[in-house]
Amino acid sequence: MLFDYSYELCEVARDKLSEFMLRRDFKAINVTIPYKEAVIPYLYEISDVAKRIGAVNTIINKDGRLYGHNTDYFGLYSLIEKNKISLKNKKVMILGSGGTSRTALAVAEDMGCSEVYRVSRDKKEGCITYEQMREQHGDAQIIINTTPCGMFPNIGVSAISLEDYPNVCGVVDAVYNPLRSRLVGDAIKKGIPATGGLYMLVAQGARAASLFTGMDVPDTKIDEIYRKIFASKQNIVLIGMPSSGKSTVGNILARKLNMDFVDTDEEIVKAYSVSIPEMFAQRGEEYFRDAEAAVIKSVSALQGKVIATGGGAVLREENINLLKENGRVYFIDRPLEKLIATGDRPLSSNKSDMEKRYSERYSLYTGRCDVRINADEDACDVADKIAKDFFDEDISN
Repeated sequence: MLFDYSYELCEVARDKLSEFMLRRDFKAINVTIPYKEAVIPYLYEISDVAKRIGAVNTIINKDGRLYGHNTDYFGLYSLIEKNKISLKNKKVMILGSGGTSRTALAVAEDMGCSEVYRVSRDKKEGCITYEQMREQHGDAQIIINTTPCGMFPNIGVSAISLEDYPNVCGVVDAVYNPLRSRLVGDAIKKGIPATGGLYMLVAQGARAASLFTGMDVPDTKIDEIYRKIFASKQNIVLIGMPSSGKSTVGNILARKLNMDFVDTDEEIVKAYSVSIPEMFAQRGEEYFRDAEAAVIKSVSALQGKVIATGGGAVLREENINLLKENGRVYFIDRPLEKLIATGDRPLSSNKSDMEKRYSERYSLYTGRCDVRINADEDACDVADKIAKDFFDEDISN
């Protein structure tokens, strides 16, 4: 997306690393785990930042001499600046003990933190344990996660509970799949500035490309590419009452935006080989809600989809938490008088039941959505409003 050069994935077995590095059959490479430290002995020179961190992720071949850099530092620094999260004079806790945690340590120090600690499950050299963090550092102000906790496919989990750290005023997570990890989602619900790691990924890639070519990449270009990638990965999630038009609007959006459409009710029927009314009749509502939750967890891990949910999906907060990890949630708010009760909907098969469900759930829809959409108009107009908001969204966090 930046320059016209060939860039390929090159998998190298551990026992072939030395041969690969000595052959030097490349103009430039990026290096990922587990080789960010292992490549250092083969380099003629490494940058001060890479030397300080003890890890290299970008190597340039200049006339047979290899020069090592660490662009992750630039990526993480840019991510924190972009989201206006100040580390100055703050107590910073870095979750993780790997190479990215050392990058975060250097960034935190350079951004003027007052204290900084790395945290690991085992008491590794230079780290404290999570138990020590809870017992001794409940006044932590900034959390930076560099662990894979909450990363696809194991979504919906977090290494810590923010309830234990009431003074936190900023959360940064290097995880970029999902777009917003559970840790980031929990912070956003509390009104704490928080961000996932996609901008870091783009920024470090742009810095690497700049080193490859010798050409500068302006911040505006980094922002543009980030927005394109974010929009291509984020789901559009529709919630609302039965017969509010979620499936109709969802199908229009999917065609309009060239995205796949997923209906969680249809996925339940596929997964369990039984219709929803039959499932209710044979197993009861609790069984159905468990089945719905399992399907929603699976669907939430998808990216770049339009997802329509069942009317009662909002009854379990965990469903919405998961859907928000990769999605923006829209409440299709159709007036009660325009909702139609039908026999194939077990809990809203008549007008009286529909009115009861509407009264029970309306505050859940409004409280758990990102955007409320007035659906008292044509489905195409509703779809247009959602599409406009989706692409105009402020995605700084």
